[in-house]
Amino acid sequence: MHHHHHHIPIEQDDALRAKDIYRVTVWGGVVNVLLIIIKFLAGFFGRSSAMIADAVHSFSDFITDVIVLLFVKISNKPADADHAYGHGKYETLATTFVGFILLGVGLMLAYEGAIKIVRVVQGEVLPCPEKVALWAALASIALKEITYQFTARVGKRINSQAVIANAWHHRSDALSSIGTGLGIAGAILLGDKWTVLDPIAAVVVSIFIIVAAVKIIKQALDELLEKSLDETVQNEIRTIVEQDKDVSELHHLRTRRVGNHYAIEMHLRMPGATTLYEAHAHSMQLELKLKQHFGAHTHVGIHIEPTKINGEYSNPEDCPC
Repeated sequence: MHHHHHHIPIEQDDALRAKDIYRVTVWGGVVNVLLIIIKFLAGFFGRSSAMIADAVHSFSDFITDVIVLLFVKISNKPADADHAYGHGKYETLATTFVGFILLGVGLMLAYEGAIKIVRVVQGEVLPCPEKVALWAALASIALKEITYQFTARVGKRINSQAVIANAWHHRSDALSSIGTGLGIAGAILLGDKWTVLDPIAAVVVSIFIIVAAVKIIKQALDELLEKSLDETVQNEIRTIVEQDKDVSELHHLRTRRVGNHYAIEMHLRMPGATTLYEAHAHSMQLELKLKQHFGAHTHVGIHIEPTKINGEYSNPEDCPC
């Protein structure tokens, strides 16, 4: 975890983050629209069914750009009366949608490729594509890998799963164009028998896409279904809390993710004679430490109980000590 960004005031931090997501997603969208047009024309005039499929892929990619833009707008709204934990989960929901679309694209490509391979095995000759389709494929690979690089870089920097998922869409498009390019080049150079390279490449590519999609969906669903943060993070929390000597028996530690922030809740015990004022000071101190460590947006809930003596709570006033 990097914790160097907490010096920026929170609102500004969030506004900058939203701006970064917008900028990178809009640029991705522009690239996609351009490619949809190029690929569709190249597929139509270049007689390449793979190129048409590629155009459809760029279109699905464009849809995910739109989803990310819509949801980022919502997930950056500050917490309000209706959403006390903030709107971070909207971004997670967007990630889930993007993941499922990606999965659909992967399955569709695999299915179409498989059908063509079966046809070739049955003796059908796939039409030989023209050179224009090859140029479109090369342009697509270059543009889309570049788009992946800059989108993924921003996604990692601002820690946004939705942006990283969208970056994978761009890369999946580049991958599918590599497949298309290989098939088209193979057919042009080696003659009609080799047009089967096109669907074979499409199937190989689709497997990459499906694997990426499943990873993205799993991560997003874990968060929507309130999976706890992993062991290492929970241990970091314990370490921070246990630095306070008056606190004992951290229990009921509950953690989860809300968008890009952590939510942490716990029960602690302090000596029964501690005044409410002191107990409050301790819990404020812990909250501050946790926020310094995990980010200013961390949601912290602390419930304090008196230490048990011989297994039960005892009123300090009855205590002979």
